[in-house]
Amino acid sequence: MSLRSVDPATGKVVREYEEAGDQEVARALERAQAVFADWRRASFAERGRVVARAGALLRERAEPLARLMAAEMGKPLPQGRAEAEKCAWVCDHYVANAARDLAPEEVRTDARHSFVRFEPLGPVLAVMPWNFPFWQVFRFAAPALMAGNVGVLKHASNVSGCALAIQDLLTAAGAPEGAFRALLVSSERVGALIDSPAIRAVTLTGSTAAGRAIAERAGHAIKKTVLELGGSDPYLVLEDADLESAAETCVKSRLINSGQSCIAAKRFIVVEPVRKSFEALFVAKMRAKTMGDPRESPDVGPLARRDLRDSLHEQVTKSVERGARLLLGGTVPDGPGAFYPPTVLADVRKGMPAFDEETFGPVAALIAARDEGDAVRLANDSPFGLGAAVFTSDQARGERVAAAIEAGNVFVNALVASDPRVPFGGVKESGYGRELGRFGIREFVNIKTVYVK
Repeated sequence: MSLRSVDPATGKVVREYEEAGDQEVARALERAQAVFADWRRASFAERGRVVARAGALLRERAEPLARLMAAEMGKPLPQGRAEAEKCAWVCDHYVANAARDLAPEEVRTDARHSFVRFEPLGPVLAVMPWNFPFWQVFRFAAPALMAGNVGVLKHASNVSGCALAIQDLLTAAGAPEGAFRALLVSSERVGALIDSPAIRAVTLTGSTAAGRAIAERAGHAIKKTVLELGGSDPYLVLEDADLESAAETCVKSRLINSGQSCIAAKRFIVVEPVRKSFEALFVAKMRAKTMGDPRESPDVGPLARRDLRDSLHEQVTKSVERGARLLLGGTVPDGPGAFYPPTVLADVRKGMPAFDEETFGPVAALIAARDEGDAVRLANDSPFGLGAAVFTSDQARGERVAAAIEAGNVFVNALVASDPRVPFGGVKESGYGRELGRFGIREFVNIKTVYVK
């Protein structure tokens, strides 16, 4: 069986990759176990030399890596370059901070000496998506490798070239053979990977449905998981917000990665006193954005696959049928590729796909709220809880509203973004566990108590 990468801008096959056979997978897992025994004993300085070199190579190779992302999943070139740079940043961060984040911690007890150690678990399986094909991997790999774990990557099949490029980059950076291995296998074989005694933990970024399946399989095997799943992020615009700035930020967040981001703004909840003014600003700014081939640096490229584009259009169509007003876009362009234009829906309510579901593409849902309390109620009326934002000129008010929103990340007067310095993750059906920051590097370690009487 082969895995196929298709250029979403043209519909042409980029390359076909042969799927790894059972013996190749078994050898890779065996090698991961063997190299872990040595890698866990390496000092932070030794591990850091590899991860720091990986960061340097990401910067050196940013242009070809961006072009690979454009070809395999349609990311506009400037965003691909920025993704490579962000991956380098997370490498730099953990090289500088891992030793401090994982330093033994003294605890006062009745013992002569008691303390907590943080020790690596072993090979960690990463099941990663196509939308940020380098960043999703490196935000796992940098802390995992610095903690002394080794990585086994099962990437999305349509970005197999990106998966191999990451493996090659880490090998060139000096990672021991098998310390990071990309396995080109279909999704149907993930369960067997989780079952393998070689795998000690699993991390997934993907859909809620995929999260349920991974959690069930890993739970049966009693293996630790971190799940970063879907989101329907609410952005609350209050009456004292700077509407020009809020509209600019909201549009930027909605169109990042052509709208294909778990933490992209999706539901824009606007209080009634400023609803019409914000709506006019928002639509005008969305209309001004360009769409085109990702190699020509547009604001919006194609979606990653035509089936994803068609599903998104169905969500828009059903929302309009149920009473939403279509203010912009909402039509499937003629021609090849998986393009979908920036689209704005107004009068969106519960019971419409644009409110209830994650819309993975450049579709914005405008939702009217009576006041601040109603806006918070609407924000929380969702099975998801990944990110949210609040726009207000009153800092204390923004922090108060942020505290009331059920989400793992709430930003005030800014778009939600992951940052190596702070933890990232969700609640409810958006998953559990944290990546990044001090909390992220401690997810896949044995937190060991040592008590000396």
